[in-house]
Amino acid sequence: MPNSLYRKKWFECLVLAGLLFFAAPLPAQDSALLPPAVTQALAAARIPESSVAVVVQAVDQKTPRISHNAELSMNPASVMKLVTTYAALEMLGPAASWQTGFWSVAEVDESGRLPGNLYLKGSGDPNLSLEHFWMLLRQLRARGVRHIDGDLVLDRSRFTLPPHDPAAFDRRPLRAYNVGPDALLVDANALRFLLRPEGEQVRFFRITPHDNLEVVAQIIPGKGGCNGWRERLNFAWQANRLEISGSYPASCDEQNLLLAPLSPEAHVRGLFRALWREMGGTLRGKVRTGRTPIEARKLAAQNSPPVAEIIRNVNKWSNNVMARQLLLALGGEEGTPESAVRQTQDWLRAQGLDFPELVLENGSGLSRQERISAQSLNHLLIHAWQSPVMPEFIASLPISAIDGTMQKRLRGTPAAGRAHIKTGSLNGAKAAAGYVQDSRGKRYAVTFLINHANAAQGEKAMDALLLWVAGEKPGNS
Repeated sequence: MPNSLYRKKWFECLVLAGLLFFAAPLPAQDSALLPPAVTQALAAARIPESSVAVVVQAVDQKTPRISHNAELSMNPASVMKLVTTYAALEMLGPAASWQTGFWSVAEVDESGRLPGNLYLKGSGDPNLSLEHFWMLLRQLRARGVRHIDGDLVLDRSRFTLPPHDPAAFDRRPLRAYNVGPDALLVDANALRFLLRPEGEQVRFFRITPHDNLEVVAQIIPGKGGCNGWRERLNFAWQANRLEISGSYPASCDEQNLLLAPLSPEAHVRGLFRALWREMGGTLRGKVRTGRTPIEARKLAAQNSPPVAEIIRNVNKWSNNVMARQLLLALGGEEGTPESAVRQTQDWLRAQGLDFPELVLENGSGLSRQERISAQSLNHLLIHAWQSPVMPEFIASLPISAIDGTMQKRLRGTPAAGRAHIKTGSLNGAKAAAGYVQDSRGKRYAVTFLINHANAAQGEKAMDALLLWVAGEKPGNS
């Protein structure tokens, strides 16, 4: 064969081989293998891969891209809120709301006097804020009520709940995240304070008005960064006296402090008396718990925001008590934790989401008992993507580098603004789950669970996974 012909045939074979190479599909990632950046971050944090579960799956595919320890039953921390909020969207509807109202049997006379009891009936509103409660009282005044001769009766009968011990979880009973659910929960049962450094002192402001509550604050200026500023404060509570001491870093600027020293009944009692007095109203009787008579008529009412808006507060800022209120709302008329768990699990199974390992306790993730697998969580995410309420659900999740619990993470990276991720953290547990858009516009459901003594050090490994999905086309790794 002449050399020129040989070279021509050789060149044609080379071109053909090249075309076949580029036309062949990219090699698939072994579903049991984690990206190198993730394994390196886990090793640096001294977290064994056996204590980690990861699932990455395109929302339009039936099989996962990565599936590592996917079936392990694990504590998901606050990522359990994904189950609660999605179930609430589907079972209650995105436009559902709650109503809190004042009721009375007696008629208001022309002088504004109510010659009988006033009933405040709760419905389990997860978001009855201080502002909404003020508006409810303002409505009552606008409708002519000024003097209440009888008692203020707090109707908290919507839920039937066991006693709640706010110290049971971590022995921090004053922390707002330890508040228990209640049918009449105003401002998440928390008192709001404001701290602001000014020169050589720390100014302390009481935001929540309250009757018969003494607050003593002795806070000195501190040095260093703002991270962990709450841990530098000490709290003592006894006989309606709240003492706050410690140091507060000037680098923090202005911060809100939420504390929950009171029972739901005592909280509403003091709040009502303080606000009602500010509005020029009087209450001759006492404040007590009871039921609204059947023959009572409504005097004023305040509606909550819709479910679609409420779950944004639950997921963006990981509000525990609001998640607990939502779960209870799923229990129907029974209003018990048992009925809420049963009906939620029944709904999941009816949707084909049969999670045999699922353990629901309160739906917030603030629990040592709650369990779910990464595989089940990812199934939930894929199911939610195909649901009519998908836009509302995704909009409730924190956005990387933009808001919520993801506000400070992944800034200046390819994943900034392209990951909607619910986070969770407890001692020995860290989690992240949600949706990530890759560099070519394809979306993936991502779940990452860690159960290990060093779980708190696992954030870099989680961020590495989110970057791997967002910054590359999976398959090129």
